[in-house]
Amino acid sequence: MTKRNRRIFSSPFKKQLVQLYEAGKPRTEIIREYELNPSTFDRWVSQFRNSGSFEEKDNRSPEQEELLKLRKENQKLAMENDIFKASSADYGAKIRVIQQNRHKYSVTDMCAVLKLPRSTFYYEAKQPCKKEEEALRALITEIFHQSRQSFGQRKIKKMLERRGWQVSRRRIGRIMKEKGLVSKYTVAQYKPTRSPSNEASIENVLDRQFKQEQVLKVVVSDLTYVRVKDKWHYICIIIDLYNREIIGYSAGPNKDAALVQRAFASIPYNLHKLGMFHTDRGGEFKNHLIEEALSTFSIERSLSHKGTPYDNAVAEATFKAVKTEFVSGQIFSSQQELDLALFDFVHWFNHVRIHGSLNYLTPEEYKVTHLKEFV
Repeated sequence: MTKRNRRIFSSPFKKQLVQLYEAGKPRTEIIREYELNPSTFDRWVSQFRNSGSFEEKDNRSPEQEELLKLRKENQKLAMENDIFKASSADYGAKIRVIQQNRHKYSVTDMCAVLKLPRSTFYYEAKQPCKKEEEALRALITEIFHQSRQSFGQRKIKKMLERRGWQVSRRRIGRIMKEKGLVSKYTVAQYKPTRSPSNEASIENVLDRQFKQEQVLKVVVSDLTYVRVKDKWHYICIIIDLYNREIIGYSAGPNKDAALVQRAFASIPYNLHKLGMFHTDRGGEFKNHLIEEALSTFSIERSLSHKGTPYDNAVAEATFKAVKTEFVSGQIFSSQQELDLALFDFVHWFNHVRIHGSLNYLTPEEYKVTHLKEFV
């Protein structure tokens, strides 16, 4: 079951809803349309009528203020009683007392009672123990190799957060440098010359609208190369802009329309679900068989402007990842070996690899989290 994120409402928003209610809009309709908790909305109405403010401090009664003051004083007395015995101890004991009680009391107040500078406590508290440092170094190394040597500081930080670790990028970078963990993305990539462009009169219908809210509404594609023995073979990949998922792919010795057709054939969905197919103006995408397939399934066509790679930026970025994380340094012994490795990579890319553009979720996680229903 997906955990629902806590919603944050601004004061202007609350005021607008209360004013709608005061103007005659039924309470039940407001609650339903804006998916509110009834008690929450009633509290807003009461706060606005009583003080005109939605801040808790502005809506307390004198009795509540007095009670809050007494609670703070009692808490301070309890704190002083709890840590009084440590007041004559050495720095190490005082620091341990503060660490053991910081979930109950303010660090500032405890430092004042123990006559310990806050800077001293925070400095000592931040010194990592050897066991923790060793565990962190091992975990960073594990995550790096699980990413196929492609993750840098940002993504390793996100993966550590998933495992309950809060670590700064600077510390991660230091450990990576000490361990000799260098991301593949630091290596410059060779870019081959492009094939003759597609001179068709089709416009750039997509117009760089890369953020799509519907699954399969827009798919984009591109090709890249890979070494098989002493020859170049090619990979075609089709990407859903909704969640950056690779939904279709193929590989072969020829950079032609047949390669693109096989990628379409590998898509595990009814092709009527595809809304638009966008690519650059590579000659391999200009073929009557492809055009017939697009026409049959009512898939709209869109082409980048000539010499403008930014018009197909998502495909370009994905292929940078493919080249760096899959192709770089690889020489396959046969087409069969390439096919098996590509199958494994696509599964990893969709189900394991986190994406910065998806708030550090995998494509599959993003779809499960954000897509309520897909048939």
